[in-house]
Parts: sequence; structure tokens; C-alpha cells
Amino acid sequence: MKSIEDIKQAIRDVPDFPHKGILFKDITPVLQNAALFGATVHHLCESVRDLRADAIAGIEARGFIFAAAVADRLNCGFVPIRKPGKLPAKVHQESYTLEYGTDSVEMHQDAVAPGSAVVLMDDLLATGGTALASTRLIEKTGVRLIAVRFLIELDFLKGRDKLSAYAMQSLIHF
Repeated sequence: MKSIEDIKQAIRDVPDFPHKGILFKDITPVLQNAALFGATVHHLCESVRDLRADAIAGIEARGFIFAAAVADRLNCGFVPIRKPGKLPAKVHQESYTLEYGTDSVEMHQDAVAPGSAVVLMDDLLATGGTALASTRLIEKTGVRLIAVRFLIELDFLKGRDKLSAYAMQSLIHF
């Protein structure tokens, strides 16, 4: 079984993506390697296994990869949190501020039964805006948000500060 350090070593830096001055953390090498991908899913599963979640919610798009795999391994449901206009049934929507404007996330109103236990999962925590909007979105449905998990956290951006009300954990820190 590959360690979290092995996974961290495989994440590559891509300078000036998607904008000049940004150092993008690319998880593609982890996804391309079956042992690393499997180990990543394993470590994320272990971080929430004892919580007995009814569903794992994943944030579009890379969060889908890990959240769906974890949900499958834990034998629970998967809930997609998407950008506006992507879900076909009635949705709840939550807007949030970006450094260059606003955006929104949506979730089907009937995605999870009220009172269910849900874990929110994404690949990366940066400033925390999308994650915080997603927590609010989940809470609108009347479920219990029991944990928030990330593969990667960019500590210097202090996104964790926005999520201090939640049981939050990241496997890898940069």
C-alpha cells in the first residue's frame, strides 16, 4: 500500500495555470497510477469509515473522482455538487464570492433524505469559498454534515479558517 507521502510526491506543480502567478497542484499523475489512485481512495475511506456516512458529496469536478470511489467502497450514496445548470431536477443553490466575482454551486433537493449523515469531499482546499458554499448547500437539505475531507490543502491560503465549524481533515498539506 502506497503511503500518503508517496501520493504527495506524485503530485506535480504546474506554474502559471490557470492564470499567471498560480502554482497549480496537478493530481493527474496520481490518477494515472493504479497503486497511487487506489491508495488515495483507501486513505480517504479510512479517514471517514467510522463515521458511518449515508452519502459522500463530491464537488465538481475532481471531487467527483474521489467522492464517488469512496462512496462505492463504503457502500453508501454519492451526491454530486455541481455548477449551475448541470442538474436536471429541482435544486438548492448557494452563491459565493471569488477574488474576481461570484459563482454558485447546486445540489438536487432530493439528493439525500433529511437527517442523513453526509461527508463532503473534494480534491483540494484553497481559499475555502467553494467548500464553504457546499457546506451551506448540504445543510439546506436538512441533512447532518458530519465531516469535510480533502486530499490536498494549501495551508498558506487559510481556507481551513472558513471551515472551522466542521470536522475537517486533509491528507496532504502544501
